[in-house]
Amino acid sequence: MSSDVRAHESEAARDVVVASSLSDRLGAYVALTKPRIIELLLLTTVPVMFLAARAVPPLSLVLATVIGGALSAGSANALNCVFDADIDTKMRRTARRPLPRHKVPTRNALIFGLVLGVVSTVFLWTLVNPLSAMLALAANVFYVVGYTMLLKRRTSQNIVWGGAAGCFPALIGWTAVTNELAWAPIVLFLVVFFWTPPHFWALAMRYREDYAAAGVPMLPSLVSSREVGNQIVLYSWVMVLTSLVLWPVADTGSFYPSAAIILGIGFLVEAYDLRSRARDTEELSVIKPMRLFHLSNAYLALLFVAAAADPFIR
Repeated sequence: MSSDVRAHESEAARDVVVASSLSDRLGAYVALTKPRIIELLLLTTVPVMFLAARAVPPLSLVLATVIGGALSAGSANALNCVFDADIDTKMRRTARRPLPRHKVPTRNALIFGLVLGVVSTVFLWTLVNPLSAMLALAANVFYVVGYTMLLKRRTSQNIVWGGAAGCFPALIGWTAVTNELAWAPIVLFLVVFFWTPPHFWALAMRYREDYAAAGVPMLPSLVSSREVGNQIVLYSWVMVLTSLVLWPVADTGSFYPSAAIILGIGFLVEAYDLRSRARDTEELSVIKPMRLFHLSNAYLALLFVAAAADPFIR
């Protein structure tokens, strides 16, 4: 093989390595934004836009709200990764995030999160409206400062109050269309607020040893599974009852309350089953908390889709 051919192949190989490295770096920055969480937040934004418009909202407005909301949520998640890097290293569920694996320098991640926050605020302010932009910024600040920096490491009620940051998309979706707040999005805000503890505590039961090792006072790492089950049932009832309040407040047809009742019964059945399984054992293989966790995702998505579809089914 000639030296020119070998040199060409060597140069091509270096190019592949560089491309792969660039791809890895880009993937690490994307991972900082926690795309799966962003998807769930957008599932509570777009349907509310349909409910607010009682029709199909302008596609350009939906896209602007989705992009701006995704940038804002990505900012909050990236900053959360920065301030939680020390405990993420100690937990199996989070140990493969970019900062624990040193795939992104901490300084770069901090700048990345702050830039995303500024860009998202300007983007929403310009292409949606100032009210939606300020709500998104408030959610960002509350998640980073209120939950991550103040509540998470100090109280077992961390996810109860800190989870309020994840409720703001319902308000943002509504104000993006109407440019004002109303009772309907506030009800949906509360639905997500009461949904968050059962949803997250089910996940935290699965990883309770991680939270204990990291010194994070998540409820399942502090009390018995039976007590967690009791709390999950309590919040589940409040969530389901709150979901029905949307019926008179938003003047929906019969489709939404019918869907809310059916979905609520399904959620409550699983919540009671989890509590029953947790009464006499701490074995996760018996309690199966991830069943409720996965069901809760489906519940929230379908409930909001039902709210969006109701104006079209009357």
